[in-house]
Amino acid sequence: MGYPEARLLVFAKAPVPGEVKTRLIPALGAQGAAALHARLTRHTVVMALAANIAPVELWCSPDDQHPFFRELPVPRRIQCGTDLGERMGNALCTVLTQAHCAILIGTDCPALTGNYLREAVERLAQGEDAVLGPAEDGGYVLIGLRRCDARLFEGIAWGTAGVLAATRARLAKCGFRWHELSTLWDVDRIKDLVKLPLF
Repeated sequence: MGYPEARLLVFAKAPVPGEVKTRLIPALGAQGAAALHARLTRHTVVMALAANIAPVELWCSPDDQHPFFRELPVPRRIQCGTDLGERMGNALCTVLTQAHCAILIGTDCPALTGNYLREAVERLAQGEDAVLGPAEDGGYVLIGLRRCDARLFEGIAWGTAGVLAATRARLAKCGFRWHELSTLWDVDRIKDLVKLPLF
């Protein structure tokens, strides 16, 4: 393992029909959208483990008791907070009390690779305060930190095209030095499904 002092945090919701990938339900149905979510989550965890970069943790929502979560061979922790930003901030701040740096990813990006994760960790190890993995839709697929500041996650309209720009502004305001990785695609909307044969 290249960076045992780092942590890879995978954020995932339980694959409950009607509660995940809701923008895809018109195309896939509630069951199909939940099945795709489970497939993407499993792929992400397997990829992160295979990369052998740092210990992997699965941060679960709404809790860690869904049978699907218990199938995945990683430690489980529970997301806490009233919105995505608060949950992300709480997870990163908690982990950074025990680790030198932490990388947080979701499960929506089949284009994410071990090499991409490794570059993120290396940038932090080389002294950057933060690293971002931009998404084509204006969000991000990865955020990594060496130090935590809850202001990075407050008051952002999650799920919109302005997330990346707002996060850049927060990083600058908080005095963070950061690096941005290459832009990747993720699966959030029906138009993104055409890319899935690549997965």
